[in-house]
Amino acid sequence: MIASGRYRRALVVGTEKLSEVVDWEDRATCVLFGDGAGAVVLEASYQPGGILATELRADGRHVDILCVPGHVQNGHILGDPVLKMEGQAVFKLAVGVLEEAALSVLAKAGLQKTDIDWLVPHQANIRIIQSTARKLGLPMDKVVLTVQDHGNTSAASIPLALDSAVRAGHIQRGQRLMLEGVGGGFTWGAALIQY
Repeated sequence: MIASGRYRRALVVGTEKLSEVVDWEDRATCVLFGDGAGAVVLEASYQPGGILATELRADGRHVDILCVPGHVQNGHILGDPVLKMEGQAVFKLAVGVLEEAALSVLAKAGLQKTDIDWLVPHQANIRIIQSTARKLGLPMDKVVLTVQDHGNTSAASIPLALDSAVRAGHIQRGQRLMLEGVGGGFTWGAALIQY
């Protein structure tokens, strides 16, 4: 919409209220997830940079490893309304698809792993973040970490992490950021941006 020239600014919001769908009796999942919201303002600019490349993917064959199997019909919840996750399966799939997505956006932008200044990942868990950083050849001091502060806020985690790093003065104008995340169903994606 911005590229068309019709709009000058857009507000992109990521929000989650996972406390509504976690099983509070399942200690393997309920302690991992948090509620949160974050937003980013995108604006047309004549300066070079912005969104350099993106990749979005989904594969429903993996729906059972991370999902809320219930659904709403005519205002009523049918089926199981709580989040189900197979942690080890999510870990294995996430690390592989996040690397693929990152390499794809780098190729689309004509850049290399060494051109990434910061990795701003979905704050799923520290092991996924560390493994992804290792595969991209990034030291952990070039990875934005907020999972210890917010938990896994899913769709809100990337804008929250980005905000945290910008406010702390770590991310500077002109730097290239790799944003990447995974989601239920199973979905994943990455965006390479020049801040």
